[in-house]
Amino acid sequence: HAEWTAVHVETPAIARRPAAERAGAIAALRLAEQLGGETLTLAGRAIADEILSHARARNVTRIVVGRSRRRGWRARLVPGLVDALLRGAGDIEIHAVPAPAATPEPAAAAAASAPLPPATPVPWRGYGLAFAGVMLATAIAHLMTPRFELANLIMVYLLAVVFVARRGEREPALLAAVLAVLAFDFFFVPPQLTFAVSDTQYLVTFAIMLVVGGIISQLTVREHEQTEHARLRERRTAALHRLSKNLASLRGADALLDAAVRHIAEVFEAEVLALLPDDAGRLTVRAGWHASFAMDAKEQSVAQWVHDLGRAAGLGTATLPYVDAVYVPLLGKRGAVGALRVKPALAERLVLPEQMRLLEAFANQTALALEVDRLGEEAREAKLAAETERLRSSLLASVSHDLRTPLAAIIGSASSLAEYGDGLDAEERRELALNIHAEAERLNRLVANLLQATRLEAGTLTPLREAHDLEAVIGSALERLSRALAGRPFHTDIADGLPLVSIDALLIEQVFVNLIDNALRYTPAGSPIELTVRLEDGDVRVELADRGPGLPAAALGQVFERFWRGAPDSHPGGAGLGLAICRGIVELHGGRIEALNRTGGGAVFRFTLPVALPLALADAGELP
Repeated sequence: HAEWTAVHVETPAIARRPAAERAGAIAALRLAEQLGGETLTLAGRAIADEILSHARARNVTRIVVGRSRRRGWRARLVPGLVDALLRGAGDIEIHAVPAPAATPEPAAAAAASAPLPPATPVPWRGYGLAFAGVMLATAIAHLMTPRFELANLIMVYLLAVVFVARRGEREPALLAAVLAVLAFDFFFVPPQLTFAVSDTQYLVTFAIMLVVGGIISQLTVREHEQTEHARLRERRTAALHRLSKNLASLRGADALLDAAVRHIAEVFEAEVLALLPDDAGRLTVRAGWHASFAMDAKEQSVAQWVHDLGRAAGLGTATLPYVDAVYVPLLGKRGAVGALRVKPALAERLVLPEQMRLLEAFANQTALALEVDRLGEEAREAKLAAETERLRSSLLASVSHDLRTPLAAIIGSASSLAEYGDGLDAEERRELALNIHAEAERLNRLVANLLQATRLEAGTLTPLREAHDLEAVIGSALERLSRALAGRPFHTDIADGLPLVSIDALLIEQVFVNLIDNALRYTPAGSPIELTVRLEDGDVRVELADRGPGLPAAALGQVFERFWRGAPDSHPGGAGLGLAICRGIVELHGGRIEALNRTGGGAVFRFTLPVALPLALADAGELP
């Protein structure tokens, strides 16, 4: 159960090796990922130095390395990887595992069975450039001969070697170094136009010139190779960064897959399909780019195999290597979440080990984005379930007492009428009947508020907006509360000439009922209530003000929350839903509602409603 990392060091020498050897390293890294390890590719000139540097940076305690079967003089003169690691390991344990005698390693065997790109062509153009460069240097040196000594002409040939080596081809650079020595000897060293040497000292010059030319060419080629590798790594990093940036800004599996297949298709110049499992676990095409969404039974079975086993198959792999597409699993932390089908326009561009590695990195990035999106969706569902449960518990806790109170009053009054009705006078029976009626209305308002709150929470409440006279709606609300308002000073101030408002009359009437009922509950008996309606900034503004105790300053932003009822000793009952319903209805109409404390004591509830469009203009289509 230890943390472990499989490290591959990419040196210029390794980069020049055949594709089969490079594919073996990629296959070994892929195997390490399947076994649960972390994989890492480092770049440098010395394998041992890069491994030890990484080990010290990560506080690695043990290095396990393969020991190759090196033979001959090179094994005796040049220390191997194990020896170099032992010299610089310090307190890090080194475990050297000998290579098997006959049985090939699984990674190498898998790589050997995979198709390889065609062999690298002979660099005839580079050879021609080497010959032309040396001839040009000879011409320049011939022009310099009358004025310069032979030692200075050597610099011209070395410059030609550097020029040829800048192309990054090793064999033409070495050829240029050899041709430079031969041309210098043939054209300028006495006796001229022969390869004979009259002065043996020139042999030392030739040797030094050949060695210096070879070293310069190799260093220049190596610098060119390192530059190309750096550019390749930069392109890989930039491509991964672009994909990560695109995926990070999207939500939803379909949007993520669309971005991923588009990006992969552009990078690899290929047709791409993305497949995700359905409820039955069968892969179905969810996104594609430059490809038909139809797959035959064989392709479907290969994709299903890749998803179920979490292993790549098809072009460039050890499984079904001769099909025209590669199938890559989308592997997340919790297993495969889908698969990709990539069919390149040119197979040689994809079967290179580095390209396959990059494709797997894209697939892993896509799988991680899908997994994060799924986890986010699960978290949202869990939060919604928890919120629903909290709402249900709060609702039951809030309304249980408020439902029992009017029911108890109704039952008590009704039982008194039933048992003692004959012994009661007319006034007492009337009071009991009025009490039953008042408590029934209170219960009716509570049930109505619960139903409205449920519809607002579920998003199923849709206002039927029409042009209405707001004064008529206010009159209807006051009629409903006429008994509760009896004996209470209530002043209305409605501006003349108010335009019609675009509202659902029944819902806005409920807003007035809830606000006035709230003022009646929380203000002393006999204190005035004032209702003001004005036209302001193109909207109708309504204010309901009282002279009660007002609202706590810290609670001004909470009064419209569900089940908020202030301090336990500051309210005479209620479920804490009336004001929340008011906010929901007003916002459904495109208005705003707020609560303020009134100067001199009391509270003010203010909301706005949109003015209705002139019907004639709206019907004529002259207004938007």
